[in-house]
Amino acid sequence: MSVADAGTRGGRLPRSARRAQLLEAAQSVFAESGYHAAAMDEIADRAHVSKPVLYQHFPGKLDLYLALIEQHTAELPELVRQAMASTSDNQERVAAAVATFFSFVEREDAAFRLVFESDLLGEPEVARRVDKMSAECADAVAKVIQEDTDLPPEKALLLGIATVGMSHTVARSWMQSRTVPRKEAETLVSSLVWRGLAGFPLHPDQADG
Repeated sequence: MSVADAGTRGGRLPRSARRAQLLEAAQSVFAESGYHAAAMDEIADRAHVSKPVLYQHFPGKLDLYLALIEQHTAELPELVRQAMASTSDNQERVAAAVATFFSFVEREDAAFRLVFESDLLGEPEVARRVDKMSAECADAVAKVIQEDTDLPPEKALLLGIATVGMSHTVARSWMQSRTVPRKEAETLVSSLVWRGLAGFPLHPDQADG
């Protein structure tokens, strides 16, 4: 049962639970309609609350959207870091990072639509959060690339940016067609990344091992 289903119009919930209920409803409306077409009336209806209750927690539609963007853009880099920490094998780390993006786009809440396909990227606060998220994901991947190669930090970071950009772009494309099983799609991308990285000199510590 969703948080929205747990509350009924006019029923009392703790503030944190009510906020979660409203964000869940807003998430579904924004993912389906985009920011500009979404209406506060629809969000209130989906959350089973009155509009005054909705406005008590979020003064406007942009406040709701920014709260969701803040949540998801903080979450994805942490998921990438967790993937990197799940193994000490660098090839498996790259595969885990790629898989993170496929998992993210396949989630039921369609959070990727707000993060990667937002119709509000012209809004400075949205753009800033999305750019920060991408930079943090790329930095996490770059650290692993540095561990495995003898590249300087600035070059490793460029490869981290390329890996993250390719991963989320391919994952989103795969989500639309699903012509290849997910596991095979993940393997194709991670193999391409890893074979490309294999062309760079090994870090001395790796070469000695």
